[in-house]
Amino acid sequence: MVIHSIQEDFFREYGRIVKEAPTEAIRSSLLRTPLPKVGSAYVPEEKELMNKEIFPFFTSLYGDIEPQLGYCNGYNNKLNALEYHRDSEFNFGSEDFILLLAKRSDMDDKFTLSSARVKAFYVPKDTLIEVYASTLHYCPINPKKGIGFRVLVALPKGTNYTLTKRTRVTEEDALLFATNKWLICHKESNEAKQGAYISIEGENLTVEQK
Repeated sequence: MVIHSIQEDFFREYGRIVKEAPTEAIRSSLLRTPLPKVGSAYVPEEKELMNKEIFPFFTSLYGDIEPQLGYCNGYNNKLNALEYHRDSEFNFGSEDFILLLAKRSDMDDKFTLSSARVKAFYVPKDTLIEVYASTLHYCPINPKKGIGFRVLVALPKGTNYTLTKRTRVTEEDALLFATNKWLICHKESNEAKQGAYISIEGENLTVEQK
């Protein structure tokens, strides 16, 4: 598949580059987070990242709403699933990484999405990006075999935690997989085995790694 640059104009439909980030502080803190030997690991909130050099910057980005700073680290080369939140997510990698993105408007009224609508974007290391609330996204991909990713994940506090039992109110509730996390998946994914909403049709995309 074609790997686009975040410098291309049409990336603006999905997100933006944030130029004022405290790059050195984020990188050094992120490098102190663990890298799994296989697969990927997500932690919603990590004390190594919630420090005085970084935290105030993200509080400002969220308009003085308290953020949570966590990470997604590891190895991945598959689409598998896509999620969205009611707000933007900010990402920063200590190594280059790839994001597979689509738009919420690419889904039909039954939340079905063709994987042919998914675009791949290459994110250089030490670059902070904002992924808009209107953008479907999920686990990063490491572009080179054997070199894992460490990616900061900034979201409003309380996102991506276990749901409490409650009555379904809207059709969209079928997608709710965690707090402030609506997720669709491909039938071949592990997420499907966990009960996630299966509505990604077509190929479960694989990114060729160098």
